[in-house]
Amino acid sequence: MEEKATFAAGCFWGVEDRFMKLPGVLKTRVGYTGGTVKKPTYEMVCGGGTGHKEAVEVVFDPGQLSYEKLLHAFWEMHDPTTANRQGLDVGEQYHSVIFYHTDEQKDAAEKSKQSLQELGVYKSPIMTDVVPAGEFHEAEGYHQKYVQKHGAGSCPA
Repeated sequence: MEEKATFAAGCFWGVEDRFMKLPGVLKTRVGYTGGTVKKPTYEMVCGGGTGHKEAVEVVFDPGQLSYEKLLHAFWEMHDPTTANRQGLDVGEQYHSVIFYHTDEQKDAAEKSKQSLQELGVYKSPIMTDVVPAGEFHEAEGYHQKYVQKHGAGSCPA
């Protein structure tokens, strides 16, 4: 059995690489989601105005890896307190978003976000959105497994 999870946490190259390393992740792909353009390209998304986020779709085995552990990894791999920014990457495509596929994922995501906020883990408010997963547009081939192909130094994340 496998499940799907989708996250946006900045530049999708480094996000994909981090998720790929988790035991129980079966496959990943990077792409664009959450926007209004039917067939977005990297250039369109980076140009702004499409509403799309650089995202990673994660297929995982829930018998080996829980959704809650994916959420834990998500929160640790980026700064969820910055709107439309991760490090040096700035733009709406880098906004932090959890795209849920089921009501259970929605509940778990909202609970984890609220818990982190209440515990004061971050000094600033968490800006991460929790929204329903929509159509996922796979990014161009050269973006897939980018860090794996080019090395960790290729990604500033």
